[in-house]
Amino acid sequence: MTDFTARDDAADIEEGTEFAPKFDADGLIPAIVTDAESGEVLMFAWMNAEALAATLADGVATFYSRSRGKLWRKGETSGETLKVLEARTDCDQDVIWLKVAPRGRGAACHTGRRSCFYRIIGDARNGWRLTPAPGSERLFDPKEVYGES
Repeated sequence: MTDFTARDDAADIEEGTEFAPKFDADGLIPAIVTDAESGEVLMFAWMNAEALAATLADGVATFYSRSRGKLWRKGETSGETLKVLEARTDCDQDVIWLKVAPRGRGAACHTGRRSCFYRIIGDARNGWRLTPAPGSERLFDPKEVYGES
């Protein structure tokens, strides 16, 4: 079921108990995903109403791929699923926050790393450079899991 409560009154949206997510003009809502245990940000993705409903119904993170134009259940190819332990929304219900327990090898990123946020933006004096964040080693080889791209 993808029918969520209609967005009528701002006071109800901000203080009420009805879940009335606000999707953008493309029918999407941003989803921030963190490790429920450590609090580490693992990834950011988009959800449409169908992906959000599926995630809430079965507790496994499902997203909408803008590049492929379809739903993707996290880990459907890699086995790196995200079990949703808690789902939250912000004050005006236009962002979703999923607290998850990673399953598999613990990699949330398609590059084979634990987090999609595996690089630090460095000092501009020598031009903006990216350096690996601590703990950013690959947990699997994406070519072995997804094939050549």
